[in-house]
Order: sequence, then structure tokens, then C-alpha cells
Amino acid sequence: MATEVKVPTLGESITEATLGSWLKQPGEAVGQDEPIASLETDKVAVEVPSPVAGTMGDQLAAVGDTVAVGAVIATVNAGAAATPANPPGPGETPEPKAEAAEAPAPAAEEGEGSNLTLSPAVRRVVLEHHLDPSRIKGTGKDGRITKDDVLAAAETQKAPAAPAAPAPAPAPAPTPYTPPARTGERKEERVRMTRLRQTIAHRLKEAQNTAALLTTFNDVDMTAVMEARSRYKDLFEKKHQIRLGFMGFFVKAAVLAARDVPTVNASIEGEEIVYHHYVDVSVAVSAPNGLVVPVIRDAQDLGFAEIEKTIADFGRRAKDGTLKLEEMQGGTFTISNGGVFGSLLSTPIINPPQSAVLGMHRIEERPVVRDGQIVARPMMYLALSYDHRLIDGREAVTFLVRMKEALEDPTRLLIDL
Repeated sequence: MATEVKVPTLGESITEATLGSWLKQPGEAVGQDEPIASLETDKVAVEVPSPVAGTMGDQLAAVGDTVAVGAVIATVNAGAAATPANPPGPGETPEPKAEAAEAPAPAAEEGEGSNLTLSPAVRRVVLEHHLDPSRIKGTGKDGRITKDDVLAAAETQKAPAAPAAPAPAPAPAPTPYTPPARTGERKEERVRMTRLRQTIAHRLKEAQNTAALLTTFNDVDMTAVMEARSRYKDLFEKKHQIRLGFMGFFVKAAVLAARDVPTVNASIEGEEIVYHHYVDVSVAVSAPNGLVVPVIRDAQDLGFAEIEKTIADFGRRAKDGTLKLEEMQGGTFTISNGGVFGSLLSTPIINPPQSAVLGMHRIEERPVVRDGQIVARPMMYLALSYDHRLIDGREAVTFLVRMKEALEDPTRLLIDL
């Protein structure tokens, strides 16, 4: 008996998704609640589980198709089980599954890996390293290729030897310069934008079209923060089982500054200004398919350890693609740390309906004047991009000054100054 597999509920206000990949092929055995397909929504990848145990039936949608919530995308033959064609007799050893399922080489070459099931994260790594998935041996469940398999194949892949250069011809008589003929093939590759990347592009352009964007800068001497971190990092990690990073200081400083400049934590709805008496900080995190911004709820009530643990958990699950939709909704203020990638200065774009975003950058020793002397100090540029319809320049400057004061004297974070 065939059981229909429908697109599950994807989250508030999300009515459709893109079919990213099939994790099971027709005829393969599936267990109850085992993922059979991966869907890409505006924010995250969602796996579709099998409602029953049995074998995979028909696939009613193709990779890349847009499917609505509740739509039937496949069938599963309940109760059916895949059995070997020649069961081993008494005392005989069954043949290994991998050998029995090995596909002939021509099929892999004709489809260029299309008969393989790749998750979105694995498919992205394959494309980045220009590998043929049909030549990669999978070590995952049912022989599926994992991300580690792809990275191992990329390391062992050897570049083909360059063809020997022909012997140079005798120098001809002087003639007008002629550019050398190109002998190498000029390749191009077209890859369809993921739904997440399309959403990011749409929202960023919408922010530029709607808000009156302006960016104000300041710099911060990170000496005090680095000394405090160096002094207490071992005790902090021993007590809380988490490393003491810089983000905890910046989140606490932003909360403190938002108390003095509440418009930075506010938003515009129609002709009204909404002032939030809580601070939900969206933290920009890099994921395989693009940037995501999970939210630290009620940051004003959290300590350093709780902030660091939350951020570390977000970063880990963003790479695995297991963040939940509700964890990325809301947020009243955003912090983006481009410094981890080496950025010296940037003008970040706000995340509507928020009115401001703080950009952190790399720490770099620069000469500064202290007590009339030129000394080297670890400095960081801060950038605050904001909606000028709501936040005035004076308020933006005040916010950055409050953050600068708190970071250059972290004691202020403990006594609310």
C-alpha cells in the first residue's frame, strides 16, 4: 500500500519551498521518520521524513521545483522491504552491501553524478572543489557521500601535469605586436540561486529602497577588553565550559548603549515608532548557503556565559543547517562581525524592520597618542548603519561613544555606567 508524503508545515508565513535534493531513490528501503528529501526555504533547509517504514515509491517532484505546504511530493510503499536477489544459504556469508549496489562506471559518467543523492551542504562543497561525485566513495549511511568524504577527495586530488611547452622558435624580424593566441578552454558555470540567497538579495535591496541609510564610524582601543579576556579566560572556561570571546563584551555594551539611545533599538511601523523595552540581538552567522541571523532573546537579562554559549550553539548549528525558523525571526538590533574574515572597515545594511546594525571589524595595532606619546594600541573600527528616518546623527554618535566608553573600561558593564 502506497502512503503519500506531503510537504510539512515550514513555519509562520512560509507557504512554499524549493526541492533541494532527494535523499532516497525509488526502491530503496526507508525507515519511519527517516529523511527522504531536503527542502530549501527562505531561511533554512528542512528535511522531509517518511511517515511509514517500507520502500521508496514514486518521486512526484523534481529537484529545483517549487512545492507548496501540504503538496504530495512522493509515495512510500508501506511494509515492503528490500531483499537480496539470492539469499545466502546456511553457513554462507552474505555479500557486502556496497559491492552489491556498486553501479557500473558508464552510468556515473553519463549522468555526471546525477544518480547520487547529495545533501545541500555536500553538493555545495562538491561544486566549490569541482569534483565528480561519482568518483567519491561515500562512508555515510547506505553509502551516502558526506562532507568529510568530499573534503578528503579534494585533498588527495592531484592537479594534471601541464603539457610540455614547445621549443621556442627563432626570433622573427620585428613585426607589430600580436597578442598570443589563447589555447586554454574558457569555462563558465551557471548555478541557480538558492531560495535563501534570493531572499537575502531581495531583503537587502528592499532595505536600500525603503530606509534612509547612513553609517557613522568610531574606533575603540581594545586593550582593556583583551587584558580582561586574557586574565580570566582560563577560569571562565573552567567554570562555564565555554571560551570567553569578544562577542559577549559587544552584546553587553550594545545593551548598555541602547538604554541611553532607545531609538537604536526601535522600529518604524506605518506612522508609529515602536520602542522595545527588551533587546533581542540578531547575530550574523555564516552558513554554507549564505548569511543567517539567529536571535539572542532578552540579551539585557543574560550574563557573559549565557551569551557566549548561545552564540557558539548558533554557529555550530548554522554550519549543520539545523537552525530553526523561529530562532531567526524577530530581533530588534543586529551585530555583524566582519572582523573574523579580516574586514578592516565596512558599511553594513540594516535588517528590516530593525533600524540599526553594528559592524565589528578586525583588531589591528595602530599608532595612537596617549598622554602626549605615540604608542601602539590594538584598535578596532566600529560602524553603525542606521535608518535616518528614525535615528538622528547625534543619537548614532552617542550610541557609538557609549559603546566605546564601555569597551575601553569594561568595569562600566558591571556597574551599569
